[in-house]
Amino acid sequence: MQRYLSANWIYPVTSAPIVDGVLEVSPEGEILNIYTQEQAAEKKIENVEKFEGVLVPGFVNTHCHLELSHLFGKIPEQTGLPAFVREIVAQRAADDEVVIAAMEAADRQMYENGIVAVGDISNVPLSKTVKQNSPLYYHTFVEVFGFNRPSQPIIEEGLKIRDGYWPLNASVVPHAPYSVSPELFQLIEKNTRPQDILSIHNQETGAENEFFERGSGDFEAMYQRMGVPKAAAHGTGQNAIHYHLPQMPANRTLLVHNTFSSQADVDFALAQHKDLYWCLCPNANVYIENNLPEVTLFIQPQVKVTLGTDSLASNHQLSILAEMQTLQQRKRIAFDELLNWATINGAIFLGIEQQFGSFEIGKKPGVNLVDLSESKIIKSNHVKRLI
Repeated sequence: MQRYLSANWIYPVTSAPIVDGVLEVSPEGEILNIYTQEQAAEKKIENVEKFEGVLVPGFVNTHCHLELSHLFGKIPEQTGLPAFVREIVAQRAADDEVVIAAMEAADRQMYENGIVAVGDISNVPLSKTVKQNSPLYYHTFVEVFGFNRPSQPIIEEGLKIRDGYWPLNASVVPHAPYSVSPELFQLIEKNTRPQDILSIHNQETGAENEFFERGSGDFEAMYQRMGVPKAAAHGTGQNAIHYHLPQMPANRTLLVHNTFSSQADVDFALAQHKDLYWCLCPNANVYIENNLPEVTLFIQPQVKVTLGTDSLASNHQLSILAEMQTLQQRKRIAFDELLNWATINGAIFLGIEQQFGSFEIGKKPGVNLVDLSESKIIKSNHVKRLI
């Protein structure tokens, strides 16, 4: 039997909010109708479940590292990205059973926090079973990297992992500009299929830009420790985005973090690539760098923004609403804007907007209850998942 859900506000996302509206939802979670208060009264709808708060569609998390869930609480905060990367490398190894149990718990946490779809970074095939058994939709980004190793074996291993995720959707993507050689970028482009969507970590730390502009700083020191010689790309006078974006395939692409992107970088990117999305992971940025992107740069019609949680190695929880709350509190971004980033934009990037991202008849987007004040301030990052 269908359910009738009502709250102080319903936010369909792709249409205007409705005061005291009513959602008609099938037992399978399909949106059957959306009524105004007057329409519901005219139809004499009974058994309406009334909630205090606002009803919003399920959240889309476009950037997560499920494989790092077992590192929760193990890496100190605000060390800066190069030191954070060193800790990941040092502590990542663990028994498969430990990693899988942590991934399963993280997956449940995302479900309970109202997330319905995830873009997940993977380096190995270990998360496949977790994703197959999950109620969440997953697209797996198989991440490859290498600046001082032969690139052919790297791409071959990446393609093997990608194909091993079938029937789940997966694509091979570069890790970050400081970790992918021009040769490896060429092989990624050669092996990118028309249907693939891509992602890359972009300008997550000031040291990343310094490395490409001047060939100095924390990443140069890390290269020295690893015995990796600086390449021609390091110290060119141009920052990281000028290195990697011209080498990215033309497929729909997600730039992740963007903590140290400037207006000039945004302008360059928009001119360089015609199908870009910009993912913000504010709580991870605070955890690692104690910094946030200049978010106002991304509030313009041609810039498409999504939200991510990053990993439990760099966050206290996997909650898109908590990411929204941080941006609202620290950057004063309007709730309506944040909700678009958290739902429909992410769904469009992942190519799943026919099912997720908004309340529209025929979709199964999930239904979340959020505690919002009359002035549209997120009062709590606790989500009640209704569907």
